[in-house]
Amino acid sequence: MDRGMVGSASKGRLQVEVRHHGASAVVTPAGELDHHTAEVLREPLEKCVEGGRVRLVVDCSKLEFCDSTGLNVLLGARLKAEAAGGGVHLAGMLPIVARVFEITGADAVFTVHESLDAALVE
Repeated sequence: MDRGMVGSASKGRLQVEVRHHGASAVVTPAGELDHHTAEVLREPLEKCVEGGRVRLVVDCSKLEFCDSTGLNVLLGARLKAEAAGGGVHLAGMLPIVARVFEITGADAVFTVHESLDAALVE
């Protein structure tokens, strides 16, 4: 796995790291994803798709909180990735974040993996 950091962004409570693994872009948000920090995640996800990386793996293992705005960012990325022939895979969600996806039914529209390693099996 290429562990070199391709890009990163930060806005207080959320940091996002992007790296490449084969054909996938691995996007790791760390912290709280909400109305105030959503753009910090939206921008790198969109840049990945625009740059031809349409298989997005979002490593959620460091995501401590996600509200409806954050969920909408991920749903928007899913639509753009799928329109380009790819998709969004979510990996390693903490129970508090997984609960948001379960309550809203969003877990049914994403491919969800227990771990990052499982999501990277292509």
